[in-house]
Amino acid sequence: MTPEHFDVLIVGAGLSGIGAGVHLQQRRPGTTYTILESRESIGGTWDLFRYPGIRSDSDMHTLGYDFRPWTEAKAIADGPSILRYVQDTAREERVEEHVRFGHRVVTASWSTPDARWTVEAERTDTGERVAFTCGFLYLCSGYYRYDEGYTPDFPGIERFGGTVIHPQHWPEDLDYAGKRVVVIGSGATAMTLVPAMAKGGAAHVTMLQRTPTYVVSLPAEDPVANGLRRVLPAKTAYGIVRWKNVAMQTANYQFSRRAPGVMKRLLKFGVKMRLPKGYDVDTHFTPPYNPWDQRLCLVPDADLFRAIRRGTASVVTDRIATFTERGIQLESGAELEADIIVTATGLNLLVFGGIGFSVDGEAIDVSKHMAYKGMMLEGVPNLAFAIGYTNASWTLKCDLTSAYLCRLLDHMDAHGQTWCRPENSDPDVVEEPLLDFTAGYVLRAVDQFPRQGSKTPWKMRMSYAHDVVALRRGDVDDGGIVFGGTRTRAGASPDRVAA
Repeated sequence: MTPEHFDVLIVGAGLSGIGAGVHLQQRRPGTTYTILESRESIGGTWDLFRYPGIRSDSDMHTLGYDFRPWTEAKAIADGPSILRYVQDTAREERVEEHVRFGHRVVTASWSTPDARWTVEAERTDTGERVAFTCGFLYLCSGYYRYDEGYTPDFPGIERFGGTVIHPQHWPEDLDYAGKRVVVIGSGATAMTLVPAMAKGGAAHVTMLQRTPTYVVSLPAEDPVANGLRRVLPAKTAYGIVRWKNVAMQTANYQFSRRAPGVMKRLLKFGVKMRLPKGYDVDTHFTPPYNPWDQRLCLVPDADLFRAIRRGTASVVTDRIATFTERGIQLESGAELEADIIVTATGLNLLVFGGIGFSVDGEAIDVSKHMAYKGMMLEGVPNLAFAIGYTNASWTLKCDLTSAYLCRLLDHMDAHGQTWCRPENSDPDVVEEPLLDFTAGYVLRAVDQFPRQGSKTPWKMRMSYAHDVVALRRGDVDDGGIVFGGTRTRAGASPDRVAA
């Protein structure tokens, strides 16, 4: 049986995959595409995670799509609202009609003579293997591993008589009302869970952290955005607020890198003003690293600090010696008694969904390849991937990547070319880790990711303004990418070409 063929095959129906479908439809009407999604629903991360209080740590005027205004009052939105936004986009733009659910991509093999990928997927309902072919493969699967989160090997955990939960697999029927809860972790998930569970009726919630995290509080609602929407068309207001927030994020990041000592003092002052007088901010909210060495945690409407002031939540900074029958014994000698322990200890990363790649019969180790413009792989033809910023909203970069892919396909069509692949000819380019970030989940997996280079276009700049210029306005044929192959006049099939 001949596999179904598409011009573009997208992997993943989450935030970036649905956006990619819209970009293709709007910018290249007539392009055939399908989206392979391993799960049974649209939404990716925002459909998978169901823990109490789940929310974005980015504002929705930058996490939202550039083509679809966010019009709700809350700029720091909860998970169900974000999921609804993605699902509404997929339905109204009719992208959902292109999604094949329950298809987990296993392998992708490129043939230069045929100028196409053969993609093999496993049906999650039957285990059957099915094949598709495509001219261009676009990976929008993110980099989280969905089937398991990260939990360290805690000594004595089997002795604990209560309930242990990882937020990635939150049970729908969990009743924590009146229960003592310990949340292990100091990242965005922990700082979301603690105030949510405290407000939801837990007897007391303790955030147990080994190392503090920088925390900043912002209003959940953006008064500028809400005000502009009352006097301007939604799309106009959205564009103004989007650039306003991009400018603020960029200024915050640049100032943090250039004057880390000053930013530390400002962040500490902001926390101190929201906590009870005499609270030990140095111990619990002053990390040993510089701001933006790891991502800052956003606390909307100071909800974490309000829970601490009310006495329904607390923070303990210590190390775990062992689990006990009643809770956790700390290295300081203290014991935290608990009915429920939540291991908000991080995520496992999975590069490109764990797909096995090959080019002309040769297996590809993606960690041995440099990333071109933060979206393609050196030496690998007709492959793009969507990865967002670590210092700003994910979708900012993914929107630019999808738009650039459309420009790239337009260029190939205009010149009758069937394949392209990035190639580095500059001997002065030095390889570096792709993600310049010290978060634990990144450090555990960074060696599995592609590399980046020390110079453009191999440098993955964490700058939206820079990428707007490079990806929207820069030359497609910039010397870093090689084009080849010839297309028939009708564009239906390529001639057979050599690499």
